[in-house]
Amino acid sequence: MFLAHLGMEKGYADATVTAYGTDMDQFAAFLAEAGSGPAIPGRPSLPNPASSSASPSLDTPELITKRHVQRFLAELHRQRIAKSSVARKLSALRAFFRFLLRLRRVTADPTAGVHNPKQEQRHPHALNVDQAFALLDERRQRKALTARATAHPTARTGHGTASGPADAVLLTRDLALAELLYGSGLRVSEALELNVLDADPASGVVRVMGKGGRERMSPLSDTARDALAAWLSVRHQVDEGRGEPALFLGARGGRLNRRQAARIIETLCLRAGLPQAISPHGLRHSFATHLLEAGADLRSVQELLGHARLSTTQRYTHLTLSRLVDVYDRAHPRSDLASPSGKTPQPKPAATPEKPARAATPRKGGKPTPKR
Repeated sequence: MFLAHLGMEKGYADATVTAYGTDMDQFAAFLAEAGSGPAIPGRPSLPNPASSSASPSLDTPELITKRHVQRFLAELHRQRIAKSSVARKLSALRAFFRFLLRLRRVTADPTAGVHNPKQEQRHPHALNVDQAFALLDERRQRKALTARATAHPTARTGHGTASGPADAVLLTRDLALAELLYGSGLRVSEALELNVLDADPASGVVRVMGKGGRERMSPLSDTARDALAAWLSVRHQVDEGRGEPALFLGARGGRLNRRQAARIIETLCLRAGLPQAISPHGLRHSFATHLLEAGADLRSVQELLGHARLSTTQRYTHLTLSRLVDVYDRAHPRSDLASPSGKTPQPKPAATPEKPARAATPRKGGKPTPKR
């Protein structure tokens, strides 16, 4: 009931609902192992507020106390679970008990007063501009694909089968997906949920259904329009009349999934000769970082990314010091008084008056005051 509530009433994404379900399963397993006994060897037992015959579980949420939640988080910390994952699991528990409070299954929220762990300040991993261009270089990608096919004529690339579409056709799909992730900054889930009718290269925009059921129109770059048009022209060779509405298809004609998309981007990185592979979400990070480095304002980037809060977009403001100094030099009206580079600023030439100065007008009983 809780997971159905998240998906249908709250409008959470399928991936979020699945993650919350996994978190609740983990909490249920913890309660089963440590409901009335020690959660960690050598630690005191958890108190059971009810009779000894009953034990706290998701079926008896009224028996779950704040102490259970705290010990669960302590166990996660002992297992060296990432703080971001711990915070998400705590969010799942909060949502679960809010749901139970609404149904009046419990009278108190055991997560109240339990704080999130302090998060590490990590900057998203992104490609630089040259690496992004190398990744999306169609000639380089096709040349690398041909070279591999020549060197290993009997090897499969992992995309197609003997009766499936050719690798060259699927490479067209791969480049279109990568162009969309980098050129429009889509989440990988948003790109994979697109249908053919959502993308019209001629219009220059794509209709995206974001988190929380928020729809937005995302612009397409010129290269993304060309790549999508090229993929749509050969997509029928993969669909083979099945009538699948998905824009991006797997080699067998079904909708592409997240794991397949991750392998596609990893393969493109390897063919481009990048020092390390990047995830599909890393292309979204690159999109935001490159826009901000080129001078785009934060509010516009927020709209393009589909973020509900501006604080989420601020993660991408980790610009280099040289970039900040350059922005200061060009934007601040008094920046020429102290050049950060140590160079002596050149004096500005005096303005030449277009009209001769007017004669001074004497003040009453005083000296003449020149008019400006």
